[in-house]
Amino acid sequence: MTVFDARRKRFADLHRSGCFVIPNPWDIGSAMMLRHLGYEALATTSSGFSFSRGLPDMDWAVPLETELAHIAEIVGATDLPVNADFESGYAHDVDGLTANVRRCAATGVAGLSIEDATGDKADPLFAFDVAVERVAAAASALKGTGVLLTARCEGLLVGHPDARAEIARRLPAFARAGADVLYAPGLKTREEIAGVVELAGGKPVNLLVSSPIGMNVADIAALGVRRISVGSGFARAAWGGFLKAARALRETGSFEPLREAEPFAFLNDFFRKQVSGK
Repeated sequence: MTVFDARRKRFADLHRSGCFVIPNPWDIGSAMMLRHLGYEALATTSSGFSFSRGLPDMDWAVPLETELAHIAEIVGATDLPVNADFESGYAHDVDGLTANVRRCAATGVAGLSIEDATGDKADPLFAFDVAVERVAAAASALKGTGVLLTARCEGLLVGHPDARAEIARRLPAFARAGADVLYAPGLKTREEIAGVVELAGGKPVNLLVSSPIGMNVADIAALGVRRISVGSGFARAAWGGFLKAARALRETGSFEPLREAEPFAFLNDFFRKQVSGK
């Protein structure tokens, strides 16, 4: 069994019962720190990485080669299983999607997600049959690799006029097409979350919580959610601290927000130990 095979097995095991948090680092250092804090798996964040590159979170704003290199960096940063936020697979056609999914798997990820969003404001979701065909193609491309496929319905995020009905129609179809994990970003209420868990029919559900929703991990676990991600939440929290300090200095001349900065000694010592292995 290779290192990647072992990680993929560990990742699959995490989905069998209970509920776990899979945080989203945006660079090597944040991945290392999340490993140090005791998380059991990591997931990339397309938006967190895009912002770090000075780019918007738009489909394919980060070029495919850059995205694959970033995913490989996060995979190599720790010994934890990594799930890749692979947007819509960097292709509209099934053949292109299949090829790109295989390339993503080759980075060593333990899982990857595929969206049903087109990136087109006029027609933001792939037609139902096309979306299901794309999930089936991705599942086929991953067959035998041990890489878990997460299928996402983006109806709530793109403002679909009947998003909840579309989620209820698409997620079970994605499961039948071969998705291992189901995901509908934008769920906020207990009723919505419990409803998606029920329609998943036993398949693990990923819940995105990138801002407070009035529930903690235990509350969400009690609803039957298997996996909780934070998306761009940690990256935006870092941006929030940076902007608070930068705005205060620029607007009032105050250095006061820097009191909240993590001590230099802790960070330097932590990364020194990572480099030296001691």
